[in-house]
Amino acid sequence: MAAITLEHVVKRYGDGYPAVNDVSLEIADGEFMILVGPSGCGKSTLLRMIVGLEDVTDGVVRIGERVVNDVAPRDRNLAMVFQNYALYPHLTVFENIAFPLRLRQLSDDEVRHRVEEAAAVLELTEHLERKPSQLSGGQRQRVAMGRAIVREADAFLFDEPLSNLDAQLRGQMRTEIARLQGRLGVTTVYVTHDQVEAMTLGDRVAVLRKGVLQQVDTPRALYERPVNLFVAGFIGSPSMNLIPATFEGRRLRLPFVEFDLPEGYWPDSPAGGERELPRTGVAGIRPEHFEDAALVDPAVREKGVTFEAKVEVVEWLGAEQYAYVPYGAPPELVEPLNRLAAELDRESARLLLVASIDPASQIRRGEPAHLWFDPAHVYLFDAGTGDSLRPPTLEGHVPEYQDPAGH
Repeated sequence: MAAITLEHVVKRYGDGYPAVNDVSLEIADGEFMILVGPSGCGKSTLLRMIVGLEDVTDGVVRIGERVVNDVAPRDRNLAMVFQNYALYPHLTVFENIAFPLRLRQLSDDEVRHRVEEAAAVLELTEHLERKPSQLSGGQRQRVAMGRAIVREADAFLFDEPLSNLDAQLRGQMRTEIARLQGRLGVTTVYVTHDQVEAMTLGDRVAVLRKGVLQQVDTPRALYERPVNLFVAGFIGSPSMNLIPATFEGRRLRLPFVEFDLPEGYWPDSPAGGERELPRTGVAGIRPEHFEDAALVDPAVREKGVTFEAKVEVVEWLGAEQYAYVPYGAPPELVEPLNRLAAELDRESARLLLVASIDPASQIRRGEPAHLWFDPAHVYLFDAGTGDSLRPPTLEGHVPEYQDPAGH
């Protein structure tokens, strides 16, 4: 096993466009690191540079203490698992797993020992004599992982390995990969565009945008302390509500409600006195920070903000429930959100509030409803730069979670 270090890594193609632009990242020995971002953000290119399938234009790639910029892929001792499994259809499961060992001309006894050991870990023992065509998608991916395990590589590299699987199987395989990595303790770099995979698998997550590293942190820290509008909009499922806003001192105006930010919300201005804010910006409120006001304990409700809204759609899923509330906003306030939507492969900003409410709520579609939220959970962003103006858990007191219904 080995640490992986990237120092100011750049990848430019023939037209001069930087697919990866000045990325520095330290991946500790045994760490599970996720590279995440929308299509075209540079995450797969970065992975391919680590393994040696792409040349490094500038910067340094280290595996352990060794600089590997000019080292051939076969000499880096890395194992890669691809999206399409890359299995040999004419070989049995046993021989597919054994393939890298055959290339190294290990003895038959050593090959059998390693393959059987990996098959036991991956629950493939009874399938060793089958061909890939006789396996399910999840089993094929486990075979590809087995081929990586037997190499006893310094690190595993996964390039969107679950993209071809259905939703239920993806959930199963996520659990299996997490258990396997925890058991083996191998340094792992995992590329995905699915932020649910990123949040559930990684020790840390690196968020990329147009080849530039935006933020690297634990999944919880990314969720609670996004440094900018892009990270806030990308991390979380359902994604954060990003709402056009105007500021007037401590008073925040949203299209559906206005209220004063709580005392102590802003840190002191560097120059002293009241913090200077832009006239307009973007407010972020996660769906799970809303609740049906009728279900909020009265003592808690009076400390928050309640507003009336007409719910357009209600989705009741048994264990959870979502209410969708449309709202309007001037085009000039929506423009920053349209730019962000384009980067996230969405057609345009949705002027639709999503509230994740208690499944016991009796809110009905087409009827007026009263929704509630705690203003301490409001994030604010500069509309021009996208930078966080002050995530509520980034500076000062971190609010403890409190069930608004008092349960």
